[in-house]
Amino acid sequence: MTARLYRLTLMHQRIDERLRMELKRRAPDQFALARLKKMKLRVKDLIHRHTPRFAGRFASRPITG
Repeated sequence: MTARLYRLTLMHQRIDERLRMELKRRAPDQFALARLKKMKLRVKDLIHRHTPRFAGRFASRPITG
């Protein structure tokens, strides 16, 4: 895992935590929820861009030999 990917993962977790805290409020701020959800999605897209495309493709294939 690269440093960039690690930071993006931490950022995604922090946004998720803030989102959950906002949802627990008695009257969640709908604007804040929308902003946090967009931020979380943007970070998720960046994570997928930094993840190698071949990761996980061969994990489910049986080893033949």
